Amino acid sequence: MRSPHVRLRPRAAAALVLLAAGSMLLTLGWSTGDAVAQPLAASHADTAPTASVPRDSGTRGIVVVQVNGLIDPSNASLIKKSLRDAAAARASLVVFQLDASGAVDVDTMSLVRAVRDSPVPVASWVGPSRGEARGASALIALASSNVSVAAGAHIGPVVPVNFDNPTSVSVAAATATVAALDHRSRPAAHNYSAIVSHRLSGQTALTSHLIDGDEPTLFQFIVGLNGQVLHTATGDVRMSTSRTVGVGNNRQVQANQVVSFRKLDLTQQLAHTLNTPWVAYFLFLAGLSLMLFEFFTAGVGIAGVIGALAFIGACFGFSHLPVAPWAVGLLVLGIFGLAVDLQAGGLGPWTFIGGASLIAGSIWLYNGAAALDPAWWILVLVCGATLLFVLSGMTAMVRSRFSTPTIGREELIGEMGVAEVGVDPDGVVRIRDALWRARTNRATPIAPGDAVRVVAVEGVLLEVEPEAGGARDYRDRSGRH
Repeated sequence: MRSPHVRLRPRAAAALVLLAAGSMLLTLGWSTGDAVAQPLAASHADTAPTASVPRDSGTRGIVVVQVNGLIDPSNASLIKKSLRDAAAARASLVVFQLDASGAVDVDTMSLVRAVRDSPVPVASWVGPSRGEARGASALIALASSNVSVAAGAHIGPVVPVNFDNPTSVSVAAATATVAALDHRSRPAAHNYSAIVSHRLSGQTALTSHLIDGDEPTLFQFIVGLNGQVLHTATGDVRMSTSRTVGVGNNRQVQANQVVSFRKLDLTQQLAHTLNTPWVAYFLFLAGLSLMLFEFFTAGVGIAGVIGALAFIGACFGFSHLPVAPWAVGLLVLGIFGLAVDLQAGGLGPWTFIGGASLIAGSIWLYNGAAALDPAWWILVLVCGATLLFVLSGMTAMVRSRFSTPTIGREELIGEMGVAEVGVDPDGVVRIRDALWRARTNRATPIAPGDAVRVVAVEGVLLEVEPEAGGARDYRDRSGRH
């Protein structure tokens, strides 16, 4: 009889071969992605539920987090804080209402891990109609346990993930990441590259098994989760989100717990608005134009204060956006060039240099994804308004201001007016609806309300005489001017 150790050797050898092959395949599988997908796969393996029976979600409240626009530091803070607060309050569910795009100045993968590691079930609804989730927001949606896209809304493309650095995540890496995020109990989705590279409608994404539903409203999405099992970092959870009230024709489906909404507060909303590319661009040019206006008025007024605030707001937005420094320099050069010919009092070469610099700086202002570039009609409107303001409005203002002390002095001689205060020999008269200090001959005093004629101008003092009865005709005395 052979020793039992001898009989087990072939099986042991086969097991060792299979173990080695499995390790090699796992190593090769991880090496096909990059650092984006690896931590997600590891996190999923470490947090996989061990219990076969899902726990009940309870009815401790549903938190709806409204995320709109760029995923900037304000929205990133909102997402993370909402997840932490929901975990602390042991909420039943967190729902992200997404109508958002890519990330700027944000670590996208930290947001994805925060969603994946949440002990509270997380679901995402992309809507309302005509809403979208692309870039980083699409990745956040796919990281949640359940995703639904409203009719008329879209999800994808995932790439570029970060709008300020479009090449930071490749298509291959993003595809591996989306595959690692797919933990749902539904037919395996084989065409992950579709949502990575294309903009999909809700129906298309659902048919491709890339999302879980296409509920038209947020309410229907929430109550539709009732009875479904959602994955969390601490195990699977069976949701309880709705109840039926009434009988017969009065039967209604309602949420069975309090639904609270969270969005950016006033300070965060202000910062988020300033981080909007077209807003920062508009405020930058508006601020420079208003400060230029205040410079030519030789004073500090409301226009200067508003211009300074707009300029500061634009600089705050630029600090989070991928602006090209040389393009910002072109915008400054454009305003400077317009100011040179404005001071000279007419169109010249600097006007054309300034206009060209303004247009070029506006077109190539941002270095990131094309989605950050302001729409063409915004560029036309802002550049056109700036040129019109400087070349037309400010030119008229400068002419009016600097010509006021000298214009019309010669023409005042011979003008008729009215004595507002008796002129005997000094007084005040009204000429061309303006009040002037006046003086007349002591022999011909002028009473208030009497008509007067200007016979000479000495500085800011007018020499006048009565309409009739003056010592001599004003044309004989005009040489005194």
